[in-house]
Amino acid sequence: MRHARPLPAVILSFLVVVACTSASPGWTYMPAPSATPIPSASGEASAAPSGSANPNLVQISALGLKFEQSSVTAPANTPFQVVFENKDPGTPHNISLRLGDANGSELFKGAVFNGVETRTYDVPALDAGSYAFVCDVHPTMIGTVTAK
Repeated sequence: MRHARPLPAVILSFLVVVACTSASPGWTYMPAPSATPIPSASGEASAAPSGSANPNLVQISALGLKFEQSSVTAPANTPFQVVFENKDPGTPHNISLRLGDANGSELFKGAVFNGVETRTYDVPALDAGSYAFVCDVHPTMIGTVTAK
């Protein structure tokens, strides 16, 4: 009879386990949807992204040792900001703006920093035209800024 008392506890435990594994979950965690729109996959950033409070904002990101945008547009003859997102964990990147192509004179040089992090650079006004943006650490990372 010594073993008779634990038997109801064993049966109850068994029933609880069976009930929990066969029932659909009553509660799961899911974060609220983001209010930020999903960025366009066109590869071009704009000086005035939709919904942006700052029309002089250019967004550029680096992932996989390359810029995700091959070309961006910035306002001509007015200072603007580059929001640069380094998505490569532990990898240093920056952005330098060069006159003409990647070998041109340096017009602006942003600080080098490791990812994953985002930095905002204040860039002086550029005349209308095309400029290169380059990562000084990885000079094969090149894109084009068109000031309009």
